[in-house]
Amino acid sequence: MTPENLLQRPLATQKCTLGCPVLDRCLGGGIPCNSITELVAESGCGKTQLCLQLALSAQLPPSLGGLSASSLYIHTEFSFPSRRLHQLSHAFRSSHPLIFGNDPCDSIFVHAVYSADHLFDIMPKIESFLANPRTQFPVKLIVIDSIAALFRSDFENTPVELKRRSSLFFKISGKLKSLAKRFGLAVVVTNQVVDLVGPSEGLNGLKVGNLASLVSSGRRVCAALGLSWANCVNSRLFLSRNEEVVGEENGLVVDVNACGGDFVPRRTRRRLHVVFAPHLPESSCEFVITRERVFGVER
Repeated sequence: MTPENLLQRPLATQKCTLGCPVLDRCLGGGIPCNSITELVAESGCGKTQLCLQLALSAQLPPSLGGLSASSLYIHTEFSFPSRRLHQLSHAFRSSHPLIFGNDPCDSIFVHAVYSADHLFDIMPKIESFLANPRTQFPVKLIVIDSIAALFRSDFENTPVELKRRSSLFFKISGKLKSLAKRFGLAVVVTNQVVDLVGPSEGLNGLKVGNLASLVSSGRRVCAALGLSWANCVNSRLFLSRNEEVVGEENGLVVDVNACGGDFVPRRTRRRLHVVFAPHLPESSCEFVITRERVFGVER
């Protein structure tokens, strides 16, 4: 291959499967390494569920879309959902009995962080852990669930505090990007949403990504932490949820009176949307959360 062809052909970036071919196709193969991917959603959409499944899927061999890797899972808001992880792990191990002799949960390392300053302070320890892992697999995935919790409560709405917050945005994201490139990591952070008040074109009239505005539970929302943080991530994915009445339009006739008068059967439909990503076009797909796993649905 000539030098000219090398310049024209971009280097392939390794990706980590989400554990579902439908979701992987929507994301061009999975979550990319060497960068930061953000999952934005309101509570109950499935951010943590996807992150847990991703941490399990990272242990798969590259031939199955994984990284043959361990994961570092940093949780910031609530206690770590170990019960749900074991639930997913049991089903995951049953699906791959020839690959996993040990419990996959043993390759997911969990650490609690309580503030943005705390996260920044432990970055040297994280780097040391990545450089000298005492694990069966090298660590190739870092999850921070959630980044918004670290910044939304510790800073007052004053110019000095907002400047300090922005400074920490860039320090933390810069260090995460540096680690991602040095160790070939996939870095995933979750973020919350706030109600969008103003023009429908996007955030304060500015379109951020492919979607003019994000809609979940019938509300127009936007990612928390503002435009400064949006510039700190490489890719942004949005998870939405909407309740719909199960009725004739869905192929099922419901007798409301037989259901007790006021009861109306409903179901939750969730979708994953690509808001912006340097390697992906605008796309979305529906997904379902069950006891065993998270999987995409083709309709």
